[in-house]
Amino acid sequence: MTSLDIEDLVGHAREGQPRAVARLLSLVEDAHPALRDVLRELTPHIGNAWVIGLTGPPGVGKSTTTSMLLGALRARGKRVAVLAIDPSSPFSGGALLGDRIRMTEHATDEGVFIRSMATRGHLGGLTLATPQSVRVLDAAGFDVVLIETVGVGQSEVDVVTLADSVMVLLAPGMGDGIQAAKAGVLEIADLFVVNKADRDGADATIKDVKNMIALSRRGVRGASWRQPIVPTVATTGDGADDLMGALTEHWEWLESSGELTRRRLARAQTEVEAIAMRQLRAELADLRGGEALELLSKRVVDAEIDPYSAADELLAALRD
Repeated sequence: MTSLDIEDLVGHAREGQPRAVARLLSLVEDAHPALRDVLRELTPHIGNAWVIGLTGPPGVGKSTTTSMLLGALRARGKRVAVLAIDPSSPFSGGALLGDRIRMTEHATDEGVFIRSMATRGHLGGLTLATPQSVRVLDAAGFDVVLIETVGVGQSEVDVVTLADSVMVLLAPGMGDGIQAAKAGVLEIADLFVVNKADRDGADATIKDVKNMIALSRRGVRGASWRQPIVPTVATTGDGADDLMGALTEHWEWLESSGELTRRRLARAQTEVEAIAMRQLRAELADLRGGEALELLSKRVVDAEIDPYSAADELLAALRD
């Protein structure tokens, strides 16, 4: 792609044209060589979107809750983009579940953009392309970016590095709240949503989560923020206003406490480090093709050199 093509594509995306936004996201997913130039063009327009992460065990109703939250945000005049992170198809490598099918009521809304993205085997509930995808959607002028992660339980914590606000969803019958906390998911929450609250056991689940918050010192990500618990029935929209109220209160706290700046700085550091590590692995792969790694590995096996010294030599070769 020429610089003129990139400027034209970015311009159309900034105007809110869905096809241009979709094409930019495809460039991100494919790690296209033009991605560097694209992000350079987008950077002056980044930093305005509120990024909300939704995570939780399978079966709690994440997609239905996302759809409910979409409706509540649109009722408030917000332009909303959704990144629905799906498990990868073992055959095509593409998104398997297709969350857009479950959000058909928003399909014709020009203020909504929904994209399913494949994890392609990446652990942590997200895809390697998610940070850059968020940047694209931010620069395209969306007020809110919702990231709905795959339900992978213990590994589903990467969203905390990407979102300004993190919602952890639970549901009655999903197991004891204290036991669920041990999986490492609940402590990342800024607020809890107990969905399917019309079912038996909802009160017990809410009580368990309250006890978990009271007992866990790790549970509070901000020193002055105590996570609320919001019961919802996403299929009927019950609790949508309460959820929006809790999210708005958290946003106001983020801004007034300085936590928003801290989180976004940490997000940028993580993103830069990840890109640098991918570049380093690519350079190591080039050296591997030149047999440098293989020769050093053989010397380690033959006890001629220790692994640390071998690594030093490999890094030295990269610097030359």
